[in-house]
Amino acid sequence: MTKHSPWLGLAVLALPALLVSIDVFVLLLALPRIGADLHASSTEQLWILDVYGFLLSGFMITMGTLGDRIGRRRLLLLGAAAFGAASVAAAYSTGPVMLIAARAALGIAGATLAPSSLALISGLFPDPRRRGLAIGVWMVCFMSGAIIGPVVGGLLLAHFWWGSAFLLGVPAMVLLLVLGPILLPEQRHPGAGRFDLPSVALSLAAILPTVYGVKELARTGWRPVPLAALAAGLVLAVVFVRRQRTLAAPVLDLRLFADRAFAAALGGMFAGTMLTGAMMVFITQHLQLVDALSPRAAGLWILPAALASAVSFQVSPLLARRVRPGLLMGGGLLLSAAGAALVVLIPASAGPLPVIAAFVVSNLGMGPMVTLATGIVMGSAPPERAGAAGALNEVSGEFGYALGIALLGSLGTAVYRAVVDLPAGLPASAAGARDTATAAVAAAAGLPSSLAGPLLAAARTAATSGLHVVAAVCAVVLAGLALVTLRMLRHVPVLAAAAPSSGEESQDGEPVRA
Repeated sequence: MTKHSPWLGLAVLALPALLVSIDVFVLLLALPRIGADLHASSTEQLWILDVYGFLLSGFMITMGTLGDRIGRRRLLLLGAAAFGAASVAAAYSTGPVMLIAARAALGIAGATLAPSSLALISGLFPDPRRRGLAIGVWMVCFMSGAIIGPVVGGLLLAHFWWGSAFLLGVPAMVLLLVLGPILLPEQRHPGAGRFDLPSVALSLAAILPTVYGVKELARTGWRPVPLAALAAGLVLAVVFVRRQRTLAAPVLDLRLFADRAFAAALGGMFAGTMLTGAMMVFITQHLQLVDALSPRAAGLWILPAALASAVSFQVSPLLARRVRPGLLMGGGLLLSAAGAALVVLIPASAGPLPVIAAFVVSNLGMGPMVTLATGIVMGSAPPERAGAAGALNEVSGEFGYALGIALLGSLGTAVYRAVVDLPAGLPASAAGARDTATAAVAAAAGLPSSLAGPLLAAARTAATSGLHVVAAVCAVVLAGLALVTLRMLRHVPVLAAAAPSSGEESQDGEPVRA
């Protein structure tokens, strides 16, 4: 029997999370050059950007449950090999269709990584206190891609071709393939029943149109096609859930939701991500459209908030050893609500510092929810369902983020259109300035200063009003979520050390082996 070092195993799991996250953010910088070199149309560029997220979300639940059956380490290594191969194919794509196909393969392979990693972390760290720290480290690595991604992307694109952006994750996947069999124990549920392929098809048929509908609503507004896709996805989701209730070995075990802590933590993760994700998007746009910062400068201004999140992720599990998680999570949400409320008080002329200071406060408060909720989700699930629990945790975050941008983005746009007071005498080419601040800034670039100045002032005032309304909604809902969390999770005890074990075991009770 081989003794595995849990912290070395965590390092093997955390490095790919960091580099895959960097890869996503670098692509945002590389997309204009990709469009020019591959002669990709605007629609093709959207698919290059979005197909990864669609299939990542669509396959997450399936992959989490599959890992429980065939082995989480095995699935992780298969996914790593596929991710590396698809990355190389994307880097050397000769046309937009090839790149879209490669990005689709990356999404399917990527769906194996997070559920398997969280399940393996849960097995490596049976002690809830150490598991909380480990999850915090993994999340910090994943979030760090947002911090260093733009910097790395700028350096790569300054010296190499756009395909280098896709090759970033390849060395990490090779390292995972080499060290994973040595440092990670296999974990699986040997008593799992037959894998229900109709359920897999139903889950994809439900998730893919739902994700598409939500993303398109965020991008284009309340149009018939995305609304129809969203409705179809929700109907198929009901069919999927009803089928799961009839199966002895379902793809999604609905009995997980019978645990009050599991359901409350997952719901809190969904709602918290929905609100804070939308706030991040609005504040990033505010820095560029209202404060007139470049994308790179805006990214640097966001760094303190990202660092605040990283600190909060690491400190929260330590505090949870003395303070009940429900109290920490509820108190943190109230702090986030206070940060959002501060944004409402900041005028358009204040500059970036007050906005970022308020965002730092908000991010500090979200750490307990993100880290401790993930720990509760993973700790509440039976060992044989750890992969499925990890998948649900990630899917809730994906859906929350997308839905928050769609709903609150529509609200912010509606406020902008309602209050914007455009100056008289604008040419017809500037008509789009009434719809969005982005269009107003673009229109002002081609106007004489006598019109450009008043137009920019009106657009920035209206955009700030939109931010204020969104921030106010976030503050109210976060405060309500804090009260619900305090009530629903008040019974969860402080993180205590697990009872000492006589030997290392895998999640299914089988001996660990290399």
